[in-house]
Amino acid sequence: MEETVRWTARWPANHAIRVNPRSSYLIRADKSACREGAVCVTTTRVNGRPQWNWFVILICLGASASAHAQIDPEKRRLFQLGYNQPLQGRGPLSGYLFYYFNEPGFLQTNLTLRLAIAPVYVDSELGIRHVLGPNTDLAVGLAGGGFADSYSEMRLGKLLREESFTGHGGEAAVSLYHRFNPDRQIPLSAIVRLLGHYTVFERDDVTAPGFKLPPDHAALHWRTGLRWGGREPLMLPSLAMELSAWYEGQYRTDAEPYGLNGDRDLKYHSHLFWGRALLAYTLPELKHNFSVSLTAGTSLNADRFSAFRMGGALPLISEFPLTLPGYYFQELSADRFALLSGQYSLPLDRAKRWGLMLSAATAAIEYLPGLEQPGRWNSGVGGGIVFRSKSEAWHIVLGYAYGIDAIRDGERGAHSVGILIQYDLEADRRGKKPFWDPWLNPNKWRGFDRLFGR
Repeated sequence: MEETVRWTARWPANHAIRVNPRSSYLIRADKSACREGAVCVTTTRVNGRPQWNWFVILICLGASASAHAQIDPEKRRLFQLGYNQPLQGRGPLSGYLFYYFNEPGFLQTNLTLRLAIAPVYVDSELGIRHVLGPNTDLAVGLAGGGFADSYSEMRLGKLLREESFTGHGGEAAVSLYHRFNPDRQIPLSAIVRLLGHYTVFERDDVTAPGFKLPPDHAALHWRTGLRWGGREPLMLPSLAMELSAWYEGQYRTDAEPYGLNGDRDLKYHSHLFWGRALLAYTLPELKHNFSVSLTAGTSLNADRFSAFRMGGALPLISEFPLTLPGYYFQELSADRFALLSGQYSLPLDRAKRWGLMLSAATAAIEYLPGLEQPGRWNSGVGGGIVFRSKSEAWHIVLGYAYGIDAIRDGERGAHSVGILIQYDLEADRRGKKPFWDPWLNPNKWRGFDRLFGR
């Protein structure tokens, strides 16, 4: 018996992985049945019994050998919501809510329009496939809105509202995505992005009168990276593997002391280096799913705006979420770090609609000067109930998290609850495929923050 399932190459950075629900089958490429930008994979059951090995896992991790395009070929209409609520103390808002729209064939066949719309923030990008050759795509983007660059000061587990302020921003970007190995199953891609950003700051109602704001300024961001494999951006991806390394340089037109009597600096230039190793797998018979990832980074000349900020438990908060269950969102600011995290889920009913999820993370941190706290290690654990609708249009997670080393009122330990909701309007039409927008970082918009207060 043969069954056919389509995989697509995702753009701009990761490559999607669409795995047959019975993912224990041997796989062979079937190019004849595929349209441009996608590949069909025929899965064949061997002797009526599931067969699996690590070689097949690796084959499943990338886009097809014939799928040169890196721009998402699928039409998408999706809503995503995530929210964490601390049960003690008051931290920065930890949530996102946005609508994602992707339209291939926009005006002409080689163009793809992407829009990500949040309450007061819009991110748009026009992708042009094969513009610099069969393996190289180009994209131009515009983004901006209110509260995009707001900053919340966190020290020793406390939100200092008198030292926090609002920032609004806009940006324009040009990106290149190049596939090095179009004839290999596991994609090896290079990403280069040049982005210009302008920020305007203003005081909040509770910002201290003597607190001097940073100067309004323009900044140039240059990011380059190399990624082998990729991760499908689901709450519980069925199968994924990634090895990647990245550099980002940030250059500002204005930099001067700010804060209370000029006690902190905005740097003219900062340099970030980080990498990630990730593996996710689903046991074919039991349908238990696990994932483990290691992310590590270091920086040169970092400041409060460019440091690695860690905390919270929202998996789609950014392309590289530095989550620590039970902590406030972006509670810790790191000059360098190593973060190890894992997650395990198992079904609770025969239909596999309800499940139990367990997670844990631990990080060794060298804190940004001025934001130090006792102890280099920070760890958190969590658990939750997962629901998937029959059509897989709805994905819902209700969870609880405990920050083991989080500081609250001079003691260790913090509790929080959260919810994640994904609704896919195109789930049935396009084979129940999920979505992802790696460049919209929902913490850039603060309309949700304004609605609920800080």
